[in-house]
Amino acid sequence: MTADETNPISPDVRHVPLAGVIGWPIAHSRSPLLHGHWLKRYGLPGEYIAMPVRPENLAEVLRILPKMGFVGVNLTIPHKEAVLQIADIVTDRAALIGAANTLIFHEDGKIHADNTDGYGFITNLQQSAPDWRADQGAAAVIGAGGAARAVVASLLESGVPELRIANRTRIRAEQIKAEFGAKVVVYDWAQVGNMLDGARTVVNATSMGMTGKSPLRVPLDALSPDALATDLVYTPLMTDFLTEAQARGCQVVDGLGMLLHQGAPGFERWFGRRPEVDEALRQAVL
Repeated sequence: MTADETNPISPDVRHVPLAGVIGWPIAHSRSPLLHGHWLKRYGLPGEYIAMPVRPENLAEVLRILPKMGFVGVNLTIPHKEAVLQIADIVTDRAALIGAANTLIFHEDGKIHADNTDGYGFITNLQQSAPDWRADQGAAAVIGAGGAARAVVASLLESGVPELRIANRTRIRAEQIKAEFGAKVVVYDWAQVGNMLDGARTVVNATSMGMTGKSPLRVPLDALSPDALATDLVYTPLMTDFLTEAQARGCQVVDGLGMLLHQGAPGFERWFGRRPEVDEALRQAVL
């Protein structure tokens, strides 16, 4: 009699759910700290790991992961846009934004792609600046990449009357205007300082100002002290952009909260509990 026959595994035993984050590179990601904190806090079975995957291997890896017990993954640079060509199901939100950051693997192996970046962005503003309202005035978004598209979609959905956008490569900003409509106004990169005049919400949606990246060189002379300034960068937590905006009297919101809030919907789908975003979580991730 074999060992398997003497110790049969009950068909009712379920594997520990596995999830993770895929990027290239991925060592910088704080998502394992985020999800690891929640798993420990709620005493849930599960593991969440960082996985470096080259772009040319993404499709193959995503098809294998469900067979290995993975229930889903997060995606970061450079995979957010490419995954839409791989997924079997794409939510309307992810299709509109043109990128996905959260995948759910169904039991039949199908890949369900969603985007929670916009949810994370807006929820971060609402939690960190309770008096902020999108309809108070124009928003100005610096950058036109995948994260910027999620910001644009969420701000328009929240009711901004005008959304101004500038990008070093103007055609990417023009593409956003073509897809998101008449409320979007494109500015030349050389005029990005003028774009801030009268804006009530100002967002750096580029990686400029991040540790190890080039600085964000945008003149803030036109920035109103009534504006809220926020940065998607969270390393460092207080970027030069936020520091200068704060010195001009603006309310500022750092980018860490967006990371924390965007992770909550995926965690709930994978591990079965809606997690709380609070100061203890911030400190754990920092």
